[in-house]
Amino acid sequence: MTSAEIGDVRIEYVIDGPDDGEPILLIMGMGAQLVAWPPDFVEMLVDRGFRVVRYDNRDQGLSTFTETPPPTRGAVAKGLAARRWAIADYTLSDLADDAAGLLDHLGLASTHVVGVSMGGMVAQELTLKYPERVRSLTSIMSNTGHRRHGRTSARLLPALMRQIRAAAPVTREEAIERGVQAFRVIAGQDFDEVEMRRMAEAHAARGAATPVSRDRQLNAINASPDRTARLAEVTVPTLVIHGLMDQLVLPSGGVATARAIPGSRLLLFPEMGHDLPRGRREEIAEAITQNAHRAHA
Repeated sequence: MTSAEIGDVRIEYVIDGPDDGEPILLIMGMGAQLVAWPPDFVEMLVDRGFRVVRYDNRDQGLSTFTETPPPTRGAVAKGLAARRWAIADYTLSDLADDAAGLLDHLGLASTHVVGVSMGGMVAQELTLKYPERVRSLTSIMSNTGHRRHGRTSARLLPALMRQIRAAAPVTREEAIERGVQAFRVIAGQDFDEVEMRRMAEAHAARGAATPVSRDRQLNAINASPDRTARLAEVTVPTLVIHGLMDQLVLPSGGVATARAIPGSRLLLFPEMGHDLPRGRREEIAEAITQNAHRAHA
């Protein structure tokens, strides 16, 4: 793995696939590292001719961690309650700048872009700020930033609040177990504990997410403006994917995204939660590929 210096931020990245492959940038969500992309899913994209670029957002994995005083629980709660009260070290726009800077570092004039959850928000913002850099857009289990669409289910809030209030894990084993439970809470009906434990171990090996780093990214989401009106400006082929069992970002977020972007295509999976279930990965990879082909057409 290698890193790129983008201003005062270091972004860790890894590339899979042939040098002459069609570039595709994968942007991971809040509290997750580049290793959260399932290896078989990455391989499916490589097999379809893509040169796959994955990276750690700032405050995750091996990328730069912000050194300002950590967010207080009160500040996080205020941001969740209303955008006007949110205070953040950076916004989704800054994270999109990180992605554009990585493309500059790699010498990529443009690329296909796929983002999940917060990564979908960053992917949308990247498309809006740098339309010439994006060949096609895929937004997965995400939303437009509108507070009424793609909210978190009230049924999930108690479990999430327990995670937010919990102290940072002390041991590697505790971090892994905490990670598995976090994945379990948001997954759909096809939760694979063995695979999720491997993913949690991979996270812990590279430096598991801390409550502070997670809260900084959550504040970035809460402080960022609604993108709904601006998304009408998107002209690249767009695919929106969402799971009907998603309780972290309710399916209305995906529906709102598809409605906001002209000509977009919406793909809904009944058994999928806030995850990339193994049984749907081949179909998702093929849908991303077909969306990318629309750019050539």
